Amino acid sequence: MKTKQVSRLVENVPGPKRDCSTLMSAEPVLVVDDSPQIRRALRVILISHGFVVLDARSGEEALDLIRKERVELVLLDVNLPGISGFETCKEIRRASGVPVIMLTVRNNERDKVQAFDAGADDYIVKPFGAEELTARVRATLRRAGSEGPLSFVSPTLRIDFERRTVSAKGRTLHLTPKEFELLRQFVTNEGKALTHRWLLQTVWGPDYGEESESLRVLVNQLRKKVERDPGKPRYILTEPCVGYRFENPYKAPPERTPKSGPLKRRVVED
Repeated sequence: MKTKQVSRLVENVPGPKRDCSTLMSAEPVLVVDDSPQIRRALRVILISHGFVVLDARSGEEALDLIRKERVELVLLDVNLPGISGFETCKEIRRASGVPVIMLTVRNNERDKVQAFDAGADDYIVKPFGAEELTARVRATLRRAGSEGPLSFVSPTLRIDFERRTVSAKGRTLHLTPKEFELLRQFVTNEGKALTHRWLLQTVWGPDYGEESESLRVLVNQLRKKVERDPGKPRYILTEPCVGYRFENPYKAPPERTPKSGPLKRRVVED
């Protein structure tokens, strides 16, 4: 690919800038693209913003690096020689929870849905600017690194977030990556009313916020797997005109003193 063509795909590439004090604690990002020019451009952008960069020319190389090296985020091109970016993402997700942002020149809904179903955390269409890329990388790392519980245990539901396993009434459940991430956000924010917009932007990415129907479908799918009676949910509750709230039905409610007054509902929104 010629340099002029590369510049159309990755805009505003800065000159190299290194800060050793920043790089010592920077997150390693793996760039997977078969074009050496694209890999070089992304490397310059990421290093100039303080990231450590690894790169791979194919899905096979990427999977090998992830097994051997510490990787905090993967930038993965859709069109790769050998196994495709979609298949590579699925293989990554089978073995790791590392965040994946897919890069592509294709801007159609079908490809985006395929990427998210494969386990991608975000999806960027080329051409994109350096600032947009690094903003999405930071946002994805922030979501992945947010503090949350390592597990959840109740008489009818057990979740191990480190091992990515879920079981209900002794039966192992098979959750899609999006279902698992939605469940993680519910449990992490137990007792809080989470708005539709907050859930969409946290689970799907910053470009989302108005697709309430997609969220409703995913919540219904999740309820069918974790609830004893999906029609009368006890864990994932609907907050009318707001969103959803996760509660442990086996957890005793907090005691109220005469002076404490009614319990206030906590709402997490934009």
